[in-house]
Amino acid sequence: MAPSGYSPPLADADSWAVDQAVSLPEVWALVAAFRGLVGAWRLLGVCRAARAGAEEFLGTLPRLVVCGGYVEGDGGALSEVWGLNLATMRWEAMPALLCVRFRPACCAVRGALVVLGGLVPDGGITRGVAPTSRVEILSKGGGAFVELPPLSCGAIYGAAAIAVDETHSALGQVLLLGGRNHNYTSTSSVQLVDLATGLCTPQADDLLHACLLFAAARLPDGSIACAGGASRLSTGEMLGRPVQGALDAAWTGRELPAMSVGRSACSGCVLSDGRFAVLGGISNYGCTSSCEALTLGDDEHWVPLPPMHDSRERFACAAVAGCIIVAGGYPRRKSAEVFDEVLGRWLRLPNHLPHDGGLFDMGSALL
Repeated sequence: MAPSGYSPPLADADSWAVDQAVSLPEVWALVAAFRGLVGAWRLLGVCRAARAGAEEFLGTLPRLVVCGGYVEGDGGALSEVWGLNLATMRWEAMPALLCVRFRPACCAVRGALVVLGGLVPDGGITRGVAPTSRVEILSKGGGAFVELPPLSCGAIYGAAAIAVDETHSALGQVLLLGGRNHNYTSTSSVQLVDLATGLCTPQADDLLHACLLFAAARLPDGSIACAGGASRLSTGEMLGRPVQGALDAAWTGRELPAMSVGRSACSGCVLSDGRFAVLGGISNYGCTSSCEALTLGDDEHWVPLPPMHDSRERFACAAVAGCIIVAGGYPRRKSAEVFDEVLGRWLRLPNHLPHDGGLFDMGSALL
């Protein structure tokens, strides 16, 4: 520490100021935030102050949470919930689901994890499983999941769930898109679900196509983009958010440009520049590692992204801090990898999901 009243020589002032700055972890925390997830990981090995700053930034990031799912072989359907700690890059056990299930819809609502529907083991009926209408929630800081009222629209699986920004409902609202119902029939329905009551309110416009196991994500302007689905759809569409204050406010849809290839069992997210990315799935050539992104606006078009290291379908996916994280999937994927938008390439994560048989058909969300 410089003595009281000390002024560094003018010629050394700049280097002295730099030395003082780089010794502060809070400065490195700002650098880590600017460089994003992968950049922050790299700062961990620079120096003690950089490590402390990077850890501070990484500690502010949400976890990628995977819930339920299916393990090939003797594993079967699961009630397990795991969270990927982005500071340590390790999977940590979280409170288990009340209901063993796979192919649920899942999202974060007001800091809570909500799991809706899915397929549950059912004692030997068709394929040994049945769709469910059960809903459960893990509140922020809660030690266990709690059962919520079931969906009034009935059992559903393979749907997408998107949290809705609002303040007047008791527990929050979720937009439930597509999926298959209790008759195993694919649907194009769009339902607004009130979590406190389970009441499902059909929206004025359905999806343009019946969709199952498709990519869906909320865009920066609040609208929702969807693409792909069962039967290897290449179609895309957008649901525009309701007009604030309108008497009959409802979500309305329009067609988007078709993807370069049809995809089912794919995943989607939104990149930091606002593009809608669709990854993996099943294409005409089987399970794929290919990815593409849709630029929105006046000139809407898809462009290829670098392929993942592993081909995957029915996997977890989320975008955070300038990166995309993917984990698990079929066939027998236990690996996880991250796409750095700045570097433009995929990097393998060091820690796999805790199942040698791989994990797929799970719900996932950032929490």
